[in-house]
Amino acid sequence: MRRNIYEIWRYRALIWALVGRHLNARYRGSFLGFIWSFLNPLCLIAVYSLVFQYYIRFQDVEHYTLFLFAGLLPWIWFSSGLIEATGSISASGSLITKAMFPPHILPLVSVLTNLINFLFAVPLLVGFMFIVGVLPGVGFFMLPVVILIELLFLLGLSLALSALNVRYRDIQHILGNLMTLWFFLCPIIYPAGNVPERFRLSLTLNPVAVFTQMYHNIFIEGTLPGLRPLLITFGVSCITLCVGNWIFNRYREEFAELV
Repeated sequence: MRRNIYEIWRYRALIWALVGRHLNARYRGSFLGFIWSFLNPLCLIAVYSLVFQYYIRFQDVEHYTLFLFAGLLPWIWFSSGLIEATGSISASGSLITKAMFPPHILPLVSVLTNLINFLFAVPLLVGFMFIVGVLPGVGFFMLPVVILIELLFLLGLSLALSALNVRYRDIQHILGNLMTLWFFLCPIIYPAGNVPERFRLSLTLNPVAVFTQMYHNIFIEGTLPGLRPLLITFGVSCITLCVGNWIFNRYREEFAELV
């Protein structure tokens, strides 16, 4: 772990250069360019809002579009970052075969690229809050903390899955379906209170569901996330990062041969 942290610091300029290249390449050749980083989540939110506010109505959710906005933006960061990071090693054979290249920065670059897209979309969410008459509360000061904890959790998963995917390429194909299931297991399009009591444990044991409720606390209720969920998710994220780092180092020496 210490070696990987040292290499991340040592190659920080390379990391940001790769992040910039990924951001430029994502919308290269399109007329609107980087504006798509705002339009894509807005279009997705518009579709979900239409379906679940007017066709399948949640009567007990005030400002449903804001509710959806606050849960969907972090999910887009999480799901896009994890899917891209999982294939980052296997898709970068020309870099992995270079003796001096640190492979663990590739999952990190995928996570950070999607994090930047998320951060650019947060002002849109805040602007929408003012439009619907919801003012930011004291909980807004905890947003960087929640983002940091989720970043640790996402990076741990990304390290593990990117390493395993080099040997077991089925993972990247299975992951898309698992992410669809994971999406519906989180209170993003429905309030947590609508989950039957006998299934509430699934929300408690699901870190992403807990993160979603924290974002709802911050953006909708304007309250601080509970100390207990913060401490638990921080502990789970640290464990996930350590396990993911161990799995990555376990398969690291095989990357050059398998890609």
